[in-house]
Amino acid sequence: MKRFSAVAAGRVQRVGFREHVYKETFDKDISGYVKNLDIGEVEIVAEGSEEDLRALINRINIVRYPIAVKSFTIKWQEATGEFTTFEIIRGDLQEELFERVDFAGTIMYQTLENSELNLKKQDQMLDKQDQMLEKQDLILDKQDQMLDKQDQMLQIGIETKEEIVGLRRDTGKYLDDEFKEIKKELASIRGALARAGIQI
Repeated sequence: MKRFSAVAAGRVQRVGFREHVYKETFDKDISGYVKNLDIGEVEIVAEGSEEDLRALINRINIVRYPIAVKSFTIKWQEATGEFTTFEIIRGDLQEELFERVDFAGTIMYQTLENSELNLKKQDQMLDKQDQMLEKQDLILDKQDQMLDKQDQMLQIGIETKEEIVGLRRDTGKYLDDEFKEIKKELASIRGALARAGIQI
């Protein structure tokens, strides 16, 4: 078991840094405390396995709004076993109240920022949906045009077929009439030849 004492400086008070440190130890086998110092810094004392403690340092030595750890001084020691849990050591009531109010203001600001970001993303999504709907409308218009052309082609096909059928009928009637005339003329010729005594 190891122990480290660390002092974090920067934007670490009234921004929820102690809660962040506490949260990062919550389900770990780490004991100790975190507390504000009078000079605007935060002290962390933690005991546990060296692996867990190094991982904790990586998770709390951060610059992530609203927390900005500008320096992080660490002293390693042997564990004493004097802590049973990890806790936040609070200051006097007025100081804690002011810190809570400041942190609540920060959280509200973050919430508003996130809401604005979400609204912007929703607007972007709606714009994309509008673009997709416009494209779908264009595709549907093209499909309608294609269907109109198909209808026109079918109509032309029907009209062409009707013309061919009419032409065949007219041609057949004409040929029938012509054959009848030819037969009559052949019959007249045969009759004339027979009367002339010519046998065919």
